[in-house]
Amino acid sequence: MDTVRQNIAVVLAGGSGRRIGGDLPKQFLQVCGRRIIEYSIDAFEKNAGIDEIAVVVNKDFVPMMEEIKATNSWTKLKHILNGGNERYDSSMSAIRAYVGVDCNLIFHDAVRPMVSQRIISDVVSALESHNAVAVAVPATDTIVKVDVSGRVIGEILQRSLLRCQQTPQAFRYETIAEAYKLALADLNFVATDDCGVVACYLPEENIFIVDGEDSNIKVTYPKDLSLLENLISRKGY
Repeated sequence: MDTVRQNIAVVLAGGSGRRIGGDLPKQFLQVCGRRIIEYSIDAFEKNAGIDEIAVVVNKDFVPMMEEIKATNSWTKLKHILNGGNERYDSSMSAIRAYVGVDCNLIFHDAVRPMVSQRIISDVVSALESHNAVAVAVPATDTIVKVDVSGRVIGEILQRSLLRCQQTPQAFRYETIAEAYKLALADLNFVATDDCGVVACYLPEENIFIVDGEDSNIKVTYPKDLSLLENLISRKGY
């Protein structure tokens, strides 16, 4: 009988960006009494389809992450991994940590703390029949392609065919591992998101789209903190 493949949530918190300001990366900022990353980990901790959680952080913030873990009652958080200079370094850290494990890797931005249980469950379900899964919402604005000057419209893209991608992005282990193996052997490899790596280096692999939600926001700018506070208050956290 086949063994059951584990679903591993990988919370990506390796960035050290301080675009919002202050001394801390935005994933460690407090909103409504808790750090942003805590809400993200909570979401996967609560989901019955997730077997284990790993967090990837900048090495300078590993002690802080250890303290955060100690103050919570998470049972699924098994690994705190070191990230690197680029986003793909964080993904590779998780890929290396789970070599030999029969699993799916479900990558999620730590600064998307309002990911819903419905999204996570739909992603887990989609992995039963797909090797690569994305989360996206329809584009609401008209998207234009410009010329090299950046000032002249070259093409107006058909909005009905466009989606705005969110996370999680999820993969069977062997799929994402093979995509990165090919990418890192390419001297012209340009860092992108994980779905982009699969699309580029395993073009025959269809990436299935799960419906995202407008509330699954990415905290990037100061105004996003107020929006997040309102969403948290509305959900009664």
